[in-house]
Amino acid sequence: MGLQPLTSPVPPDSSPVPLLAGALKKAKAKAKKEAEKARRAAEQQAKQAAAKAAAGNTEGLAMDNYGDDHHTIKVEAERVALKDIGNDHLGKTIKVRAWIQNSRMQGAKMAFVELREERKQAIQGVVAASAEGKPVSKQMVKWIGALNLESYVLVEAKVEKPLEPAKSIRVSDYELHITKCYCTAADPEVLGMGLAVSDKAVTNLDDEYASDAKEIAEGVENLSVDNVPGASMATHLNNPVMHKRAPVQQVIADVRMTVRKLFSEYLEARKFVQFEASCLINAASEGGSNAYLAQSPQVYKQIEIAGGRKRVFCIGPVFRAENSNTPRHMTEDDYHEVMHMLECVLLYIFRGTQERCAEQVALVRTVYHSEEFLLPEAGKEVRPEEYRNVSDDEDISTPQEKALGALVREKYNTDFYVLDKFPESARSFYAMEDPNPRRFSLIHVPDVLEARIRKKDVDPASPGIKYYVDIFRSAGVPPHGGDGIGLDRVVAWYLNLPSVHLASYYLRTPKRLLP
Repeated sequence: MGLQPLTSPVPPDSSPVPLLAGALKKAKAKAKKEAEKARRAAEQQAKQAAAKAAAGNTEGLAMDNYGDDHHTIKVEAERVALKDIGNDHLGKTIKVRAWIQNSRMQGAKMAFVELREERKQAIQGVVAASAEGKPVSKQMVKWIGALNLESYVLVEAKVEKPLEPAKSIRVSDYELHITKCYCTAADPEVLGMGLAVSDKAVTNLDDEYASDAKEIAEGVENLSVDNVPGASMATHLNNPVMHKRAPVQQVIADVRMTVRKLFSEYLEARKFVQFEASCLINAASEGGSNAYLAQSPQVYKQIEIAGGRKRVFCIGPVFRAENSNTPRHMTEDDYHEVMHMLECVLLYIFRGTQERCAEQVALVRTVYHSEEFLLPEAGKEVRPEEYRNVSDDEDISTPQEKALGALVREKYNTDFYVLDKFPESARSFYAMEDPNPRRFSLIHVPDVLEARIRKKDVDPASPGIKYYVDIFRSAGVPPHGGDGIGLDRVVAWYLNLPSVHLASYYLRTPKRLLP
């Protein structure tokens, strides 16, 4: 038996040294990959941080171009009214003060705002973020878009032509590219009554309380563009600022002032002298019964006549239970001369209003619909056959007045007529009776005046009345006549408003003393 050498089972090519080298190579590659990943992440973070820092610096560039107006900010551009903007302003920078009527964001870098001055004078404003962050930044756009509606702002902007005219606003051929905007007076987030509501026709004419108590308690009206419900008279009067800010109320006030001017024009051209009457006296001249003189400047008008004036008139407020806040008074010698003068002055007012306020009247009729106010070409006596049941010695009720007006319009094509010789039984004690017959209607003879006062079951020595009678005893007073015309009633009648309250600047009723 021979001996053989012992051999290893491990092959010559499977030594452990090559295996260790491969593992190290893979580990190095993985580490390198992780390091590259970390480097890229750090680089990305650095870029983001740099971009954020750059954005912050950009926002800061526009900080002085917007914010609250503390009356220390100066905008040097020329101030231009919206209604005066024209082609001469294209490309120029102007200054505007207006209310924000509407606003909407267009993404994060652009906003549209409607800026309104008085009435319906409104224009579209565009504010867009600049690439370099000045003059407008993204934060500025966001701030302007978040301003509450009806906030009052000071704006600097460049006048440009719009790509497409805005149909919902008056100044539609131009738009403002805003570069500066400062809030002068911020409005509350929720208005007691929004502009869209206040510019609608009044729904409930009760000036004391709204039909819905919750509406008054919350004082909130929805502000929308379409299908906006109207508010009650109480809501309007409890929100006087927004009531007066409504375009329809502003043009009613314009018509009112025009009527006032026309009245003065006509009388001054005919040698009438205007005077100012006192609003305060030491005794009531009119109350809940016919025991008092009508509470108006009439007594002062008569004192002016007694003092030597021939033709006088005054314009001023009166205080009475019914809302006839601004009467007009004038004097003439003969009854028919007075009537003719009154007819002429009213026709002058109505024709002048048609000529001077055509645009305002048209706007009012979009809210309070009515037909054109018809005026006669020549005066004539009117007693329609359908109205024959009204006797000569009885007063005319409001429904009868309306019925008569409808009949006159239908038959004579006019809304203006004069009732001659009003019944004596429906007149106050100071009106002179017609001697032929002695049923119709100023008394300037004291004894006749006292007799008529007693006939009305009034004591001539009572407070307020005695002073009136003594005026005619103190000196000889010439014969005279006149009338009082309620300005608010004339305006309400001409515009066909549902209530005289809408024509009054600051309504006063027995229960309303504010604002």
